[in-house]
Amino acid sequence: MNVARLNLPEVLHITPRKFEDARGYFVELFHESRYRELGLEKPFVQDNTSFSHRGVLRGLHFQHPRPQGKLVTPLVGTIYDVAVDIRRSSPTFGQWAAATLSADRHDQLWVPEGFAHGFCVLSETALVTYKCTDVYEPKSEATLVFSDKDLGIPWPIESPVVSDKDRAGLRLSDFAPERLPG
Repeated sequence: MNVARLNLPEVLHITPRKFEDARGYFVELFHESRYRELGLEKPFVQDNTSFSHRGVLRGLHFQHPRPQGKLVTPLVGTIYDVAVDIRRSSPTFGQWAAATLSADRHDQLWVPEGFAHGFCVLSETALVTYKCTDVYEPKSEATLVFSDKDLGIPWPIESPVVSDKDRAGLRLSDFAPERLPG
């Protein structure tokens, strides 16, 4: 597999190897020991799948105090995937990294614990799966607003379709872990 560290070195853009022949193709999306060599040592305890139409923007989601690491993979379609460092003690707090992920390439984004995550759909539809290092806990769930000017994320869609919860997310300047649920 090919692994690229993005501008935030903890965020990885991973492209698994694809084996093709006249029958079709085969891709290994996860192999514990290979991912452990990349530093992904915590076990994955929950798998999620979301289906969305073109123009949908989901995020920027995170959990506090039970953070989740996420290995994100589109199974159908193309997404613009973003990770934002929300670790207050980090020298890269408030910075973000992004990659365009495609089901055709089977590429993945590793979003470590302590990062908010979101994506928008660039194709007609997208089916996205992600493996998580902790279970979803509604009391710990929070959102940074995707359009926060302090973040300055150049989402590659106009007039995104966003949930009310995501539209009402926190601004980075208002982010204070001690004021979050939990």
